[in-house]
Amino acid sequence: MLENPAQLVAFGFGLGKIPIAPGTFGTLAMLPVYQALQPRLADAGLLALVGVMFLVGVWACERTGRALGVPDHGGMVWDEMTAFLLVLFFTPPTLAWQAFAFLLFRLFDVLKPPPIRHYERQFKNGLGVMLDDLIAAFYALLTLAAWRAVAG
Repeated sequence: MLENPAQLVAFGFGLGKIPIAPGTFGTLAMLPVYQALQPRLADAGLLALVGVMFLVGVWACERTGRALGVPDHGGMVWDEMTAFLLVLFFTPPTLAWQAFAFLLFRLFDVLKPPPIRHYERQFKNGLGVMLDDLIAAFYALLTLAAWRAVAG
């Protein structure tokens, strides 16, 4: 993995090698990353970082999927990391809200409600790998916004 930069990125710098629930660990890893970045980057900078991470993820997941012969290998966690960083950006900065955001994101990422599964089947490349998690992030954010509106 260290000899291949695409695999290093796609596997979340080693987090994807965790044998149990690598996507969950990749997602969790973004909590301290967000906590470290948020006070140091303006909102535009953080959103730009997510955009760059998305583009790098398309490249890294495409190359890694082709090299491994599995388009969306379970060890590729960069997609979860990128999408959850976006979720955290729009989530209120409290432990309760962030925990709820984490649970919602993982739920939507695992269950893949429509149209997530459609896009996952449609795009068998790095874009598909990254896109399905972006849609799961959208669902998580939509649910958080609805909850916030109801809870007041």
